[in-house]
Amino acid sequence: MCRLHRSHGVALLMVTCAVVLAGCASGGGLGRTGGRADRLSAAGATFPYPLYSKWFYEYNRLPEHVQVNYQSIGSGGGIQQLKMRTVDIGASDAPLSDEELAAMPAPVEHLPTVAGAVALAYNVPGVAGGLKLTQRAVAGIFLGDIKRWDAPAIAQQNPEVRFPDLPILVTHRSDGSGTSYVFTHYLAAISPEWQARVGAGKSVAWPVGIGGKGNEGVTGLITQMEGAIGYVEMAYARGNKLAVAALENQAGRFITPSVAGTTAAARGAREALARDIRSPIMNSPDPEAYPIASFTYLLVYREIADKARGQTIAALLWWAIHEGQQYGADLDYAPLPPGVVQINEATIRRLTSGGKPLWLGPRPAGQSADERDEE
Repeated sequence: MCRLHRSHGVALLMVTCAVVLAGCASGGGLGRTGGRADRLSAAGATFPYPLYSKWFYEYNRLPEHVQVNYQSIGSGGGIQQLKMRTVDIGASDAPLSDEELAAMPAPVEHLPTVAGAVALAYNVPGVAGGLKLTQRAVAGIFLGDIKRWDAPAIAQQNPEVRFPDLPILVTHRSDGSGTSYVFTHYLAAISPEWQARVGAGKSVAWPVGIGGKGNEGVTGLITQMEGAIGYVEMAYARGNKLAVAALENQAGRFITPSVAGTTAAARGAREALARDIRSPIMNSPDPEAYPIASFTYLLVYREIADKARGQTIAALLWWAIHEGQQYGADLDYAPLPPGVVQINEATIRRLTSGGKPLWLGPRPAGQSADERDEE
């Protein structure tokens, strides 16, 4: 079974879940249950992989027995596979830009699934926790301007810590990554120099450091190398017992990554999200907010030719934004605010096959069953 045992670490979870899901999909061909597809394929972001693994295990236990094969290949890979129509669902921490949307073969919908935090994890002997990093220090480290752990920009903010005379080893993602998208947009927001020299995106020309593939790869580098620092999704840091820094937020407070801090970052974002579901929530002015927070998204085509498959996709998405939310907090993801759930509900109702709605569940107020189900 693909159960989550966080004490065994996220890495073990991934291996176990990948084997189970691959086995589920190994039967070949599209199965049917009661006129609905019973196997779906999805690929993309590593940021939400711990949660998606839990979701798809739990969803498969329901009477529909729908099996989802999720490939944790990074946001860039998930977008590309959706574009080539080799998966039913793409997953990305980076919403598609207007240009990327225009380049897709058909209209694509975004559904934020949960909010998560990107942690700055580190491996410094003698500094097991409590590290505080200002915005200036974070930008300086990743620009390569701050090169040693006992540098004044770090030591002065942490007078109680005795730092070793040790070089800083910056680690980052080597693949096209939604986690990189979130982190580099944060750096661009706090540092005009970063914005001018490097910019933001799923892939950038890093000034310094070594790359690892996926959140898993960066986690491995930090674990193995003394002096390392890198950005990973919070569940990977917690699952692998990595030390994480408290970061200076826009209000000047030092906040460690947490569900509460991520929830605060999403607080009050409904108005902006109603205008554009791709609106960022990072670097929030809320004094309780952790600054590197973001939604992660599932991406689907608005029109799905195979009606049975489309109905299965719509039902899975509806479950994820309702029942699925209960599994997020234990894995360090913040559940969706009610306003975002309502936006997602409207998005699912827009999904069609042959121009007719796919979602056959709860209907908007005032709509009759005959109106909803009319073929």
